[in-house]
Amino acid sequence: RTKLAERFYLAALSLVADTVSTDGETSKLLFRLSDAHTIETVLMRYERRHTVCISTQVGCAIKCPFCATGQSGFARNLASGEIVAQVLYAARAFRDEGAVLSNVVIMGMGEPLLNYEATLAAIRCLMDKQGLNLGGRRFTVSTVGIVPGIQRLSAEGLQVGLAVSLHAPDDTLRDKLVPVNRRYPLHQLIVTCREYVRRTGRRVTFEYALMEEVNDFPEQAHQLADLLKGLRCHVNLIPLNAAPSSPYRASPPARVRAFQQILQGRRLPATLRLRRGVDIQAGCGQLRSRVKGDV
Repeated sequence: RTKLAERFYLAALSLVADTVSTDGETSKLLFRLSDAHTIETVLMRYERRHTVCISTQVGCAIKCPFCATGQSGFARNLASGEIVAQVLYAARAFRDEGAVLSNVVIMGMGEPLLNYEATLAAIRCLMDKQGLNLGGRRFTVSTVGIVPGIQRLSAEGLQVGLAVSLHAPDDTLRDKLVPVNRRYPLHQLIVTCREYVRRTGRRVTFEYALMEEVNDFPEQAHQLADLLKGLRCHVNLIPLNAAPSSPYRASPPARVRAFQQILQGRRLPATLRLRRGVDIQAGCGQLRSRVKGDV
């Protein structure tokens, strides 16, 4: 019974809150689980695709200081069924709007590679012809850089995308912003990413949340270009979607453009990711921290 309880949840997700951005393109959902914990899911509507961003853990153990989820602490891993249920909810919601779910990004609450078995089981279930029959390239797994998990993922034979939350070009700053860097420093992480590209043939996306006068200086852009030189990759620049209580602030547009131009001038593909749901605090963990009654 204990093993069954750990792997299967018969109760459906219970919707606690549903907030929609003023432009109608982003919905932030808060679900209550059978044990009263809550998780977040985000629906994003683009012109040519409809994407769901899902959680894999209740809370997060990584404790990144700029992330609301990281500051809330870790409660438990999600079961594969709870991960799948978020995607099924999104598929139904999009269907009711006359649209089709096209992409699943696993970059909500939690670190998916620290809940590896359940995350991979959910992906395989959703890829199955008797499931949603989604192709592997429809999935993106986001990690802070759990090196053993990346190594395992590269050996799975799946065509899922890999996104690495980088946020800093050197170990000194990254130790502060992404504390797990003390265990898996940049050199080890980048070597592992190069091996991932070699084994899968797919490029790696590096997420870089730009924070004013923290990681957005011109010299840091040059450091980042040096770090990723020769690696088949793409950099997503994201002005931080900061929680109101956070001491960190999003880089202003001029600093963002300057950072991007340096990377592009160094022949490193870099795009500015559209900030979505800022008016509804769609950043990871922000809605959950706002709603009372979470256990």
